[in-house]
Amino acid sequence: MKPLMVALAGLVGFGVWPGTQMDTTSRERARVMLRHAYELVRKHYYDEKFHGLDLDTRYRTFDEQVKVAPSLNAGMAIVADFLDGLHDSHTYFVPPTRPYDFDYGYRSQAHGNRVFVTQMRPGSDAAAKLRIGDEILVLNGVSLDRDTVSRMRYVLNVLSPQPSLTLTVADPLGGRRDITLNTRSRQGKRRLDLTTIESEDLWRIVRQSQNDAEDSGQRYYETGKVMIWKMPDFAIEDADVDAMFDIVRKHEALVLDLRGNPGGFVDTLLRMVGAVFPKDVQVGTLIARTPRKPLVAKSRGTRAYLGEITVLVDAESASAAELFARVIQLEGRGTVVGDRSSGSVMQSRGHGESQGLDTVISYYFSVTDADVVMRDGKSLEHAGVTPTLLVIPTAEDLAAGRDVAMVRALELAGLGIDPVKAGELFPFKWKPF
Repeated sequence: MKPLMVALAGLVGFGVWPGTQMDTTSRERARVMLRHAYELVRKHYYDEKFHGLDLDTRYRTFDEQVKVAPSLNAGMAIVADFLDGLHDSHTYFVPPTRPYDFDYGYRSQAHGNRVFVTQMRPGSDAAAKLRIGDEILVLNGVSLDRDTVSRMRYVLNVLSPQPSLTLTVADPLGGRRDITLNTRSRQGKRRLDLTTIESEDLWRIVRQSQNDAEDSGQRYYETGKVMIWKMPDFAIEDADVDAMFDIVRKHEALVLDLRGNPGGFVDTLLRMVGAVFPKDVQVGTLIARTPRKPLVAKSRGTRAYLGEITVLVDAESASAAELFARVIQLEGRGTVVGDRSSGSVMQSRGHGESQGLDTVISYYFSVTDADVVMRDGKSLEHAGVTPTLLVIPTAEDLAAGRDVAMVRALELAGLGIDPVKAGELFPFKWKPF
């Protein structure tokens, strides 16, 4: 059986865009990348038993595969699959940055176990051929569901961007159609030196490389006693967290929308938790090669917000967003509404590597150095947060622009709102391309 990432890369038309054919130099580069992956995991991975994986044997097996790979891109897919065997959301490979930008023209998301089109870029090929609420059944030969969509995004957006996509979609009425989408590309910005950036900066770069096309920042809406805060990520400074809570404290209830929030900085997470509890709270315990370490959020004391809290999550709420939602649940501090979260919750450290003298290529590995176990003794990795109130939109809801989860969250805060108006609170804004 083919390794997973190699198989997926083959299904998406691997290597169609400009790549390097496998000569002696390219093959050695791919083997060095694999060696770096092996050495970093062996030295830094939090589980010294690697979840029962025979890391040495796996390395030798994958090295043999690199020796017969047809291209450098194929070799890099093998490196990615070597790490994928750990089934760890925060251990992965970022290949050398490409000299071009690309845009597929649409956004999709899992709701429940199904994957739907949620946005199309105006003027794109996708806008002419797709509709919001279409369910994507198959993408480049891969059947899509909640689990496969995230891996396909990694292949398409990070590992092997493609000049076109083939999709089988179903409309809300059940009609099926096959379509081909052309990808827009352009000369990219300067190459990034992945060996010189800090892990926090790399988190931002990985987000960019995953082609996050939304132009978003901290957004909020005030209505009577309720404040709705749309928080896109946990990559903000303490001063900015405090400034937002200066506004939150003017209201009796907070609806914190963490849908689509991929997480970010541990410090931001701890600042957020400390801002909503009158006492210090242990978020969890870090399980690593070193002795266990409690992850404690210091309370803001008299400045802590004590009003009602409702947290919205979905299948793309990850990492720090999931931890925050679960703390709210475990401590009985509020209600979590929406879909089960991503289940991508570990602590990792970034490692930049490079090769070459005249032509230098740089690449990056994220390696998990700790698991986070919650107060109930469980990890959220692969499990996610199951909302207190499970509210999943249908294809018809998406097509009509109805935000049924926001409606339910606001009802808990004592506020009624039309579902379509709820869907218009924070409109999606495309970044220019």
